[in-house]
Amino acid sequence: MRTPIRPLPESVARWTAGARYLRWLDGLAAWAALWIVLATLQPDAAATAQAVLAAVLVGLGRLAPPVRTRWRPGSGLAGLLLSRTLRPGDRAWYVRPGQAQAVLVAARHGARMVIAVPGQDAAEGISVRRTRVLLLPAD
Repeated sequence: MRTPIRPLPESVARWTAGARYLRWLDGLAAWAALWIVLATLQPDAAATAQAVLAAVLVGLGRLAPPVRTRWRPGSGLAGLLLSRTLRPGDRAWYVRPGQAQAVLVAARHGARMVIAVPGQDAAEGISVRRTRVLLLPAD
């Protein structure tokens, strides 16, 4: 990837650096939810055994891509809140861990957005769920 002509805005650089921590927050939420479920199913078992079993189950769930892409309570909420003001025609930043790319919002359909990425065909857009990606308004 070529170096950008202008540096990223400070807020975009912060979200780019912190995007991976949102995934860790999702994992922590999964661990806590599993621990609560295990505690209600087996109230007489040791709490440390339940916590370890919950951690093992979260580790196994991390290996299953469908589980990883659908369980995103922290990053999904952040994605919805950050992109709530975006409308078709707005410029935005498509943020992924370690990188960000300027895009144009082509359409909005509830929790889905179609974004146009520079360097692709003008008629092609990428349909993304706002709960699975971070789209920041380009102020």
